[in-house]
Amino acid sequence: MDIKRRLTLELRNRKPGEVRPDLVLDNCSSEDGKIGGLSSEFENLEFLSMISINLVSLANLPKLPRLQKLELSDNLISGGLELNLSRNKIKDINTLEPLKKLPNLKSLDLFNCDVTMLMSYRESVFGLLPQLTYLDGYSADDKEAPDSDPEADREGLDSVCGENGEEEEEEEEEEEELDEDVIDDEDDEDDEDDEDEDVDGEEEEEEEEEEEDEEEDGIEDEVRKKLALCCLFSPERGSE
Repeated sequence: MDIKRRLTLELRNRKPGEVRPDLVLDNCSSEDGKIGGLSSEFENLEFLSMISINLVSLANLPKLPRLQKLELSDNLISGGLELNLSRNKIKDINTLEPLKKLPNLKSLDLFNCDVTMLMSYRESVFGLLPQLTYLDGYSADDKEAPDSDPEADREGLDSVCGENGEEEEEEEEEEEELDEDVIDDEDDEDDEDDEDEDVDGEEEEEEEEEEEDEEEDGIEDEVRKKLALCCLFSPERGSE
């Protein structure tokens, strides 16, 4: 059974994006030794197995951003295999241990991975992967790979890696923007509270002034009444 027919059976009226997390295509026949029928629409795959399908090239391998494991044993892949794992969370040399199963691995890129900051990083990787010819675009004796463009995306397995690093940066930027919006909203609320407090303070002052005016008016009225009584009962008034 060829890969395309197997994929049709695997889908079973589902959309490619609904196939998750595993897809096993073992022992199928590949067309001209290349991957056929598999597209980037299978975006939710985490494990893809293509054991013994007479595969000779990875040229048609699509971009599968969530893929974590790719099984390609017992195939006919020849020539140098290039693998780009740049911008991943690789911190330990031992994490690269599974790459020992790729005897045709000739070039490996680990740019912007934490592991590159370790002491004797290059010596350790070349020691772990003796089949490797180039690491980050340079050989063990610092010779640049022919036609090497380390910062550019490579064909083949690098398409599997996706842009996880960039997605995380975008998520972090979005979180920072949300935090800033929350802070701005809190500042606006504080400003409104301050304005309300100022208004309340002014109203209290006005009420106090009104009360003082009323007290003064009351005192003046009492004084007038007393003066009037004094005038009524004064001796001069009585003699009249």
